[in-house]
Amino acid sequence: MEHRNTHLGKQEGVSLTSVILVLIVVGLVAVVGIKVFPSWLEYRSIKDGIVRVKAEGGTVTEMQRAFDKFADINNVESVKGRDLIISKDGGEPEISFAYQKRIALTEKASLVIDYEGTTDPSGVVAASAD
Repeated sequence: MEHRNTHLGKQEGVSLTSVILVLIVVGLVAVVGIKVFPSWLEYRSIKDGIVRVKAEGGTVTEMQRAFDKFADINNVESVKGRDLIISKDGGEPEISFAYQKRIALTEKASLVIDYEGTTDPSGVVAASAD
């Protein structure tokens, strides 16, 4: 029994145009990822820093100074000790922060990310006193 291909004129597979479009999309996602990743790493570092500062304890000023030292060592530029919101509800200090990071994608387009974090177990970021 011989099998005949009835679709001799029809080609199967991915066209060159489809490959180019997929490569463009993958490239754009990669560029955005490369630009956002350092900002996300800094955010994770800030979250780790406030947990360490809370564990060390001390006065508000001491915690701000401890965070500034942590920030210097870990190359954190977006948040300083004075930017931390330190509240003592119920005796135990809770530290929060919130900031925006603007990442330039092109000359006229940028991405704005709102970062926030807290040591409060409820996850509620304290409001700034400003």
